[in-house]
Amino acid sequence: MKYIKDNHRVHLCIAHIVFCPKYRKPILVGEIKERCEQLILELAKEKKWEILNLTVQSDHVHIFIRFNPDESPHKVVKTIKGRTSNRLRKEFPELVTKLPTLWTRSYFVATAGNVSQDIIQEYIESQKGK
Repeated sequence: MKYIKDNHRVHLCIAHIVFCPKYRKPILVGEIKERCEQLILELAKEKKWEILNLTVQSDHVHIFIRFNPDESPHKVVKTIKGRTSNRLRKEFPELVTKLPTLWTRSYFVATAGNVSQDIIQEYIESQKGK
């Protein structure tokens, strides 16, 4: 992965995000799955995020995403879950009768990058005394 440089910063913000429908119900199939993928891709384009990998399975969603450092991983998750829930529940009324809310409040997020924890520790140690 290459770092992105802009006026005042150099950055590489990448995260693996996983979230599930309420009660982990296997509802993300067929047209709902396709629309969910489409909504996530549209939102990414709007927000200038880069989707590195997107997998919508029947009972959970995996997203490997590159985002701007102005946004936290939490904000990215909240935005994706909020937009997809709102639109999917409007477009597929059967979701409203099946679930009180589309997504659980929980999610998994892990950041990723070009260097390991050991390399970062080594670099910081090397900077002492300079």
